[in-house]
Amino acid sequence: MAHTDRVREILSWYASDNPGTKANLARLLNSGKLAGTGKLVILPVDQGFEHGPARSFAPNPLGYDPNYHADLAIAAGCNAYAAPLGFIEAVADRVAGEIPLILKLNNSDSLAKMDQPISAVTGSVKDAIRLGCAAIGYTIYPGSGHRNRMYEDLRELIAEAKAHGLPTVLWSYPRGAGLSKDGETATDVAAYAAQIAAQLGAHVIKIKPPKDFVEQAEAKKVFEKYSIPTATLEDRVRHCIQAAFAGRRIVIFSGGEAKGTDEVLAEVRGLAKGGAFGSIMGRNAFQRPREEAIKLLQDVMDAFASA
Repeated sequence: MAHTDRVREILSWYASDNPGTKANLARLLNSGKLAGTGKLVILPVDQGFEHGPARSFAPNPLGYDPNYHADLAIAAGCNAYAAPLGFIEAVADRVAGEIPLILKLNNSDSLAKMDQPISAVTGSVKDAIRLGCAAIGYTIYPGSGHRNRMYEDLRELIAEAKAHGLPTVLWSYPRGAGLSKDGETATDVAAYAAQIAAQLGAHVIKIKPPKDFVEQAEAKKVFEKYSIPTATLEDRVRHCIQAAFAGRRIVIFSGGEAKGTDEVLAEVRGLAKGGAFGSIMGRNAFQRPREEAIKLLQDVMDAFASA
């Protein structure tokens, strides 16, 4: 399809990238129900690796089958489907060309309890190319004692991906012994995570919806001095978008833990009003019955399309 003015504008923000990388970024923006709007709703299914199979798929046992998730993403009209190597390998041949795929290149399990989390690299750029993916995905944990290693590994992966025409979707999840539990989703920390991801060269940045809390004492002084608003989700999201190069990087928000439909949609409306580019929603979709999940994902898309 021909690019809309909005897609052309977004692509212009990535002027240093080669045509292949911009073409694949355009694939993400021009796919699914939201094609051409500049908004993204992506179905991610890395929870089996991250949280375990029963915790992830027992609420809807169809989810044990990797084909279920790819078909759900296609039926709902998602912009893309993201997963670790095993799930992508299981579906890539069958759905080739039907939906952009994002290969998640690092993952961690929840069997080890760590104060300083770090994910293992479990896939490669070559795997992503072999499987016809439109992008790579990667997780960093700003705040972890191992963050510098993650940043350095990511630097090499982004350079390799760009050389082969692939953009990067970066999960930027503050976590580690230096942060309180509330601090992981504090407004100042979420905005910092978005800034770090943008500085590291991510094309699409995924962060968690920020809460009305400021973690860092130094940041709190600045928030108070300059009257940075945090009372509403809309306010907090707007600050996070501003932190990602004044809105010139694509910032999408996680769906988080499973919750009721009304709560999901209320949160999405707040994200949309704040200028979010979209959502990357896993458990809140695939743990529901299929038809209910499709309707929810399409309602989420409608909320972003009308914002």
